[in-house]
This record gives sequence, structure tokens and C-alpha cells, in this order.
Amino acid sequence: MGSKKNWRVTGDSAGLRTILLVGTLLVASAARGDTPRKPTLESLGNEVQCTCGCVAPLNQCPHMDCAEKAEMKAFINKEIADGKGETTILQDLSLRYGVQVLSAPPARGFNLAVWILPGVGLLAGLGIVVVIVRRWREKPASAPAPPPAPVDPKVLTAMEEEMKSAGLR
Repeated sequence: MGSKKNWRVTGDSAGLRTILLVGTLLVASAARGDTPRKPTLESLGNEVQCTCGCVAPLNQCPHMDCAEKAEMKAFINKEIADGKGETTILQDLSLRYGVQVLSAPPARGFNLAVWILPGVGLLAGLGIVVVIVRRWREKPASAPAPPPAPVDPKVLTAMEEEMKSAGLR
């Protein structure tokens, strides 16, 4: 018969493993490259916002006869017909209407903070929680009890006499 191994995870290694797992997932998701895909009006309409002021993706603009929506869709269709890729069309849209037309900010420059800070905040919060839980689990060192205060013999004699007269002793 084989010997049983104790696979118990200690608090120290569990916290470290959790932090490493979360860090690995964040790095893997950030390193994931976007593969070029054939642009469609539907896919691009979900990645840009309508400029009419409704703050909705182009495909979901609630205005029935929205002139801006029609203009943007015509521009996108013309770009697709010219054979441009999705990235190029999004760049042309941001040059024409401004970066605010993009539903997600580009991951460069100051906008990179939008992509990095949530992960950093999550890791920092997780680290704080681990530290707090470890402190809660630590048993405080108990100080030795102070020696009893000396009792005055006169007071002790008076108390004994009081107890005898009360019938308690």
C-alpha cells in the first residue's frame, strides 16, 4: 500500500497561489492579441457610439430618423466597400469624429490606465484582504496576570470578623 500524502494547503501558500493565479490571468488576458477579422457594419456598429448625443452604440441608437446614425453607417459601408480592415476603419472613424466615438478607449498613452488600473486595484485589494485576515487569525500574546495586590492584615482581620458575625464562616 502507498503512503498517504498530506496535501493540506496552508494559509501562506494559499494566498500566494491565489495572487499568482490572478496575476497570470491578468497577464494572459492583456497579452491576448486581436486577430484581424473581416469588418461588418454589425461588428463596427457595436464598437462605436452614435454622435447624436444618445450615448448608445451605433447599432442601438434609439432615434428612428437619426441623421448622424445614417451618416456614420454610410461612412462605414463605404470604408468596407473600399476593402479596409476593421482597425483601419476604426482609426478613420476616430480621426473623423474624435476618439470619444470609440466604445472602448484605445490601449495606449493615458488611456492605457483604463485597462491596467482595475487589475492593479484588484491585486492591491486582494493583498490588503490577505494581510487583514492573517492578522485576525494570529492569536495575541497574552500578558501574564499581574500578581495580586498585598492585602493589609488589619483589613483582612476586619473582614474575617465581619464574616463570623454574619454567620458566613
